[in-house]
Amino acid sequence: MNTGEALLDLARAGGRTSLFVVGTGKNAGKTVAMRAVATAATRRGLTIGLTSAGRDGEMFDAVDSAAKPRLFLEPGTLIATARTLLSARHDYELLEETPWQTAAGPVVFARVRSAAFFELAGPPRASELRRCVERLREFGCDQTIVDGAIDRVAALAGGDDSVIVSVGPDAGATIEEAALNVQALVQRLCLPPYDSSKPYEKVEGALTAAQAETLMKNGEQRQVVVSDPTRVVIAGKAFLRLTERVTLRCEHPLHVVAVTVASIGRERHFEPEVFREAVARETGLPVFDVYANTFSETDSKSLS
Repeated sequence: MNTGEALLDLARAGGRTSLFVVGTGKNAGKTVAMRAVATAATRRGLTIGLTSAGRDGEMFDAVDSAAKPRLFLEPGTLIATARTLLSARHDYELLEETPWQTAAGPVVFARVRSAAFFELAGPPRASELRRCVERLREFGCDQTIVDGAIDRVAALAGGDDSVIVSVGPDAGATIEEAALNVQALVQRLCLPPYDSSKPYEKVEGALTAAQAETLMKNGEQRQVVVSDPTRVVIAGKAFLRLTERVTLRCEHPLHVVAVTVASIGRERHFEPEVFREAVARETGLPVFDVYANTFSETDSKSLS
């Protein structure tokens, strides 16, 4: 089995053509997962478009100078990236300049002419990133892929994207803790739709930790409804505790299709198979190790 091919199939199920890869934090393997899906799409002859909610594909991390995975892109690939990240050594066709500003300059759309390593830095604002995905589709992309940092998950709102969650050892001090943290993220992104035939209370704007404490203290029995899962700003054990005591639902569900795992992090490493199986057990989703090209089946655990 090729994990990139399998992830691409899941991402495109239901006719969806845009994919966000969201990590639990740094060193979660987002770039490697993104690269695997992009490679599979290229092999199928699909025109792909790539961008990032942060910065992706650089040789070294800007914070700690550690080596990072690169993005080697084939001719015909479309990218949205900061203008200053395109140098004279790159062979590309400039398609459009935008007013969207990043720390590395304005975002432009370009088409790769010759295979090379590229860096991505897309628009930082959620509304701009949403428009960026739409514009890549307008340029003729069959499949768009976004490296979507978890602190910018608001960009998922209002779209019909597939979502892949990536997790690495930096998500917890132990396998159990890391699996629990990714379980909380997956459950948050997988909030089911509310049932309008049953009593409910809508939350305007974001659902905060303070509001959650009040709901639990008051013993709220109705469905608590947010617009979409990005409006929940509670994570980890606090979120799992909330879902045990409150029926949390949303108006516009997201489409989380799989989890990828990276067993080696900056601080520690986990036994790959044990980690993969633990994440599959806690999330109930297909779990792929894109480094080892292995896969864990889901179990019967429900996220609803």
